[in-house]
Parts: sequence; structure tokens; C-alpha cells
Amino acid sequence: MNQRQAAARLRVVLGHLGQTSARTGVAYSTSRAVSPNSFHPPQFQYTQHNAVLSLEQRKFYEENGFLVIKSLVSDADIQRFRDQFERICRGEVKPEQMMIMRDVSIAKSEYIPSERMISKIQDFQEDKELFRYCTLPEILKYVECFTGPNIMAMHTMLINKPPDSGKKTSRHPLHQDLHYFPFRPSNKIVCAWTAMEHIDRNNGCLCVFPGTHKGYLKPHNYPQWEGGVNLMFYGIQDYDENSPRVHLVMEKGDTVFFHPLLIHGSGWNRTQGYRKAISCHFASADCHYIDVKGTSQEIVEREVMELVHRLYGIPKDTSLQVRLYEMKDL
Repeated sequence: MNQRQAAARLRVVLGHLGQTSARTGVAYSTSRAVSPNSFHPPQFQYTQHNAVLSLEQRKFYEENGFLVIKSLVSDADIQRFRDQFERICRGEVKPEQMMIMRDVSIAKSEYIPSERMISKIQDFQEDKELFRYCTLPEILKYVECFTGPNIMAMHTMLINKPPDSGKKTSRHPLHQDLHYFPFRPSNKIVCAWTAMEHIDRNNGCLCVFPGTHKGYLKPHNYPQWEGGVNLMFYGIQDYDENSPRVHLVMEKGDTVFFHPLLIHGSGWNRTQGYRKAISCHFASADCHYIDVKGTSQEIVEREVMELVHRLYGIPKDTSLQVRLYEMKDL
């Protein structure tokens, strides 16, 4: 892609989001339609035919690999998820199989029963209150546009990005979510990621590389950061730093749907608050598992099985696809 093509793509993306380019300082209105001339695929590859997405929205996702839906989740639901997260932080609720993660910068002596000690919880499928997110009709209505009607909830997270200690450990390196998933095809997988409050570059919003979902799964590894790297925060090194990128400024309830090959990450939290978001990766029930042996994903399998063996006593030779991804049919 030459510089002119890259600039043109960025203008289309910013036009859809109604945001201002941090690089050019130019504002674009959401009323600008995507030009048919900017859309070249011979057929829709990443979206399903139904009456939910407009033609413009389908074209945007096909071209860019993500789509933001404003005010999709209600304030009331967001508050319920927040309340349940706080109960988990206080130790009042302990769902089975849920994984609690802490930022690498938090010393063990600082562990207290509050949100200050938890940066992320994963696999909350056994918590009925949090799993409600994965069953919200307004979420599933859009998920079906990417997976088809037979939907499985594959992986759940509530992210509580902490104020950065100054070591920038709250960053999440640029990565592709497919690196973590031993199932295919990738075009039948989508992430729904909902902001639980206002999110911008100050508290570490998502940064996406439009169009990178059309590529391939790149090798991932831990970045060499001076302040340390959180467990399983893998990143890619093979990317063009001059590629167009968009920082997703979102309000509470806004939800972004994105493809598992889309390159994305998030910045460090420069505020004193805890930036929260809730998400679920969904897949079509037609997806199948793959053997990751001999691939760049093998490191994930090895680390995950070591972790679940240490936490739950599950044998290390247990099938990853059986233990890690307990699918829930929706």
C-alpha cells in the first residue's frame, strides 16, 4: 500500500467514526458516506446477509475489519456488570473457573480485596450476572451478522486497566486475537468489546490498524519492555509503524465488533481511574478446532496449560480445546 492509498483509507475510517485525525488534525463528519469506489471486494467475505447491518456498515467492516455501534448497551446493564465486578474484587463472589489477573507492577504486599488488585478477569462464563453480557439480545443481534445464527460464546473478559505506575505496564502490545484461539475459520469469529465508561487516549483506548484483518496470523512474542510485561500480553513485531491507525474514542455502552486478525492494542492509562470494558469472543458453531503444535500458537497452549495446572491441578497433557474453551451454545 502506498502513502496515498493509506491516507485515503484513514480518511474513510475517520469519516465513519466522526473523529479527528491525531496526525492530520482534520475533522470528519459521520454523515459522510463510504464511497462505492473505495470498496473493491468481489463479494462479502466477512459479514452475513441479514437486515441488521446497512450496506454502508457491511462495506465498512469488509474494508476495515471493525465496526463501532454507539450506545448499544444500556447504562443499567453496565452498572450491573460493574457492581458484580466489585463484588468479585471484594471476594464476595467466587465463580468457578474464572481467572483473575493482576498487573505485573503490583507488589504482592499491596494485594487488598478491591479493584486495585485486579486488572482483568477471564472466563466468567460460570458467573450468571456477568455472562448476561454474552446473551444480551442487542449484542447477539450484531454478532449474528458476522458468525451466522448458530452462535457460541468462546472467551469472556472484563478488563480493569489500572492507573499506570509509570512503567507503562498497563499497555497492551499490538496483537491479533486469533493468536489465542485454536479454532477456525477466522471469518466466523468476532469480538464484541463494550466500553463501561468514557474511553480515550488518556486512559488507554483501543488502537486499531484498519484493513489488517485481510492479512494472516503473524508470529507473536513478549515485547521487551523495561517495566515488564503482563502474563500472556503477546505482541507482534512485524508491522509497519507508518500504517494508518485509529484510536477508538468511545462512550459508556458503545460497542466495537472486530475481526480476530485485526491488529490492535491499547495504550497506557495516564489517569488515576480504572478503565473498564467488558467483552466476549463469539464464533459460529460450525467452527472447528485445530492442532497448534508446530505453529506460533504453541507458546499459548504451553503457558495456558502450565497456568491451569498450577491453579486448578488439571493435568498438563489435557486437551487445550477441551479445558480452555468451554463453549456455551447461544
